[in-house]
Amino acid sequence: MTAGGASVISFYSPPSYHNSPEIQLQRRIWSSSFRFDARFKLQLPIYPLNRASSSVHVCSGSSRSSSNGVVVGRKSSWRVWTDLKSKPYDVADSERESLKFQDAFNDAALKNGDAVDGQIVDIAEIRWWEQFPKRWVIVLLCFSAFLLCNMDRVNMSIAILPMASEFNWSPSTVGLIQSSFFWGYLLTQVAGGMWADTVGGKFVLGFGVVWWSIATTVTPIAARLGLPFLLVTRAIMGIGEGVAMPAMNNLLSRWVPVAERSRSLALVYSGMYLGSVTGLAFSPLLIHKFGWPSVFYSFGSLGTVWFAVWLNKAHSTPLDDPGLRLDEKKLILSNSVCKEPVKSIPWRLILSKSPVWALIISHFCHNWGTFILLTWMPTYYHQVLKFNLTESGMFSVLPWLTMAFSANVGGWIADSLVSKGVSVTIVRKIMQTIGFLGPAFFLTQLNHVDSPAMAVLCMACSQGTDAFSQSGLYSNHQDIAPRYSGVLLGLSNTAGVLAGVFGTAATGYILQHGSWDDVFKVSVGLYLAGTVVWNLFSTGEKILD
Repeated sequence: MTAGGASVISFYSPPSYHNSPEIQLQRRIWSSSFRFDARFKLQLPIYPLNRASSSVHVCSGSSRSSSNGVVVGRKSSWRVWTDLKSKPYDVADSERESLKFQDAFNDAALKNGDAVDGQIVDIAEIRWWEQFPKRWVIVLLCFSAFLLCNMDRVNMSIAILPMASEFNWSPSTVGLIQSSFFWGYLLTQVAGGMWADTVGGKFVLGFGVVWWSIATTVTPIAARLGLPFLLVTRAIMGIGEGVAMPAMNNLLSRWVPVAERSRSLALVYSGMYLGSVTGLAFSPLLIHKFGWPSVFYSFGSLGTVWFAVWLNKAHSTPLDDPGLRLDEKKLILSNSVCKEPVKSIPWRLILSKSPVWALIISHFCHNWGTFILLTWMPTYYHQVLKFNLTESGMFSVLPWLTMAFSANVGGWIADSLVSKGVSVTIVRKIMQTIGFLGPAFFLTQLNHVDSPAMAVLCMACSQGTDAFSQSGLYSNHQDIAPRYSGVLLGLSNTAGVLAGVFGTAATGYILQHGSWDDVFKVSVGLYLAGTVVWNLFSTGEKILD
């Protein structure tokens, strides 16, 4: 660059026999005092090697270039001519100089803006919302998908109370209906992970949201047709939600750098908790005003809005996004350990690793208690604490609010520890130990409380400490097998879903023949077993490349 914002460009004409290709130059040039665009076409004669090199002069008005270059002005009249000087030319030197010029050009572009497809886009031209990191747009879209996911899942835990009264269902039947969701959810965990790792997370997550939204909408129709239809519909809904977690894990492994992993996952999973909050808070109001079918109709229709935004904004990888700014793309790709799609799954190698089995077993132990509280908490409040339907829904909100808050706190703590040099293995073990022992302790206190307020507080504290698992086992898939994170989450979450199937159905059986104390004792025992397994066999180091 010359003083005053002028640009000097030299062209070497490669060997050809006087053909005249059109060379289009487009540059946006900024100076300290003014800005203008130079767009012009040059028709240049081409001369054989070692015969001549050409310099281009573009001048406005009476001004001329003082050297072999381009002087660009703002006036409307232009003159273009070439000076030809005979001199030897070295092709190798030309290539080196061209590379130097390109590197210098890119470096200069990055100081003021981004170079996109060979053009400079000044940062001042980018609107403020377009400067928001695209990787966090993906995170927020995943967050909103999980918000809808749990809204559509927990509405049944509220609607089941008037439905059981209307259709005269026993506690065992209620437990069967609640667990039927997990039949389909179980089927698509591994398949969803394989699908996402091979074809991309955008398509898989979009499919899941549309699928479960349709199933949610038709649930009232299925219930009136009969119990078998309702069970099948809930299982179909589970198929759609089953691909969500593996697809999300695949997306974040490609979009989010390692240093932001815990807090990004915590934010996404807090969408699940806030979805539970939203579902539990609004379901009683909708049921009271419009009847229980309104819950399924209204919640199911929200998926279409999300899907429209998803199609427009999301991409499976940073390389697929043409609008991604260059500086963010460099940041992601230089800090990402998962760039290439998976072509085959090394099942034998994966299943031979003890940290994988630690992840699977711990996921089972963790989800047993989590899913029981997810599906049975309103019933507990109604039967034991004698809350009415509206109160059961409203008080069920508090534990999920606590989880949403503590999950993000845990994520920031975990990432801060990693950035300060603490071993990832130690961080994962600390966070998951809190996620196991915290719920176990507070569930044991339910036997000693004598007021509904204290019982709700114990539930809130139990769920709040449970949410530290997002920075423990839920972050560990990307630690130990980043390229297979979708498949690995599918494997471990299959075990977690089995815990949901058996735990939810077993809770109905236990309540018919025992008490809530027995339900909580089983959960506490599994939390303690998970703590031992996790601390003995888990790791935060990569074991699969």
